[in-house]
Amino acid sequence: PMTVPRRRRVLLSDYPLHIVQRGINREPCFFTEEDQQCYLHWLKEAARDCGCAIHAHALMTNPVHLLLTPGETDAPARLMQSVGRRYVHYVNRFYRRSGSLWEGRYKSSVVQAESYLLACMRYIELNPVRAAMVADPGGYRWTSYRANGLGNPDARLTPHPLYLGLDADPVSRRAAYRALFRPQLDAEAASDVREALKLGMPLGSERFAEAICARLGIRRNTGKRGRTAKDERDAPTVPTEQQGFGF
Repeated sequence: PMTVPRRRRVLLSDYPLHIVQRGINREPCFFTEEDQQCYLHWLKEAARDCGCAIHAHALMTNPVHLLLTPGETDAPARLMQSVGRRYVHYVNRFYRRSGSLWEGRYKSSVVQAESYLLACMRYIELNPVRAAMVADPGGYRWTSYRANGLGNPDARLTPHPLYLGLDADPVSRRAAYRALFRPQLDAEAASDVREALKLGMPLGSERFAEAICARLGIRRNTGKRGRTAKDERDAPTVPTEQQGFGF
């Protein structure tokens, strides 16, 4: 049978990258707090070894969200392979299971920092709120919000210059960051983040996305082929989300 070639990833060194890896069949990937602790420990080691700066993360019951800046183009793949292999081996051994834990390839999108980096951080850290697990992002332990918004130490994180640029004073900076959060991230920004991940395309302005794809010699996929004006009007802006399963 004829095989369909994999779409080439849009990757550039020194550009922020939003990564999402989901568990197979939407089944849980984390079962106890020790599981999240193990994953984050290996994430820290892999980020150091692969030269990736982690800016935000969220470990949900099923998906894992990461926002990082790689020092080299192949660094994200090496990081995800390292963490994924160690974590799956741990889960299979500890819970006496076998086979794959992850749902195929992880999804990723390059982020235009100036326009979308802080929005992407909020999107990631609001996952537990959107999943109705907590009313406030600070109520969930397994995201980077407690570090970025509340000042809890997190050796895994490397603050992005745009985050640092919110204010020179750390206390005022965290207050400015918290002020960016709303009970629900505005639907347009959330929709943009999800669409970029779905298509594997850059998250940013039209000009940014076109320039990145042209630079890499990749045809830009807008996802609009075959959609009618009625489809656009009827399309939901925020999908229904199951408790415990982030998007």
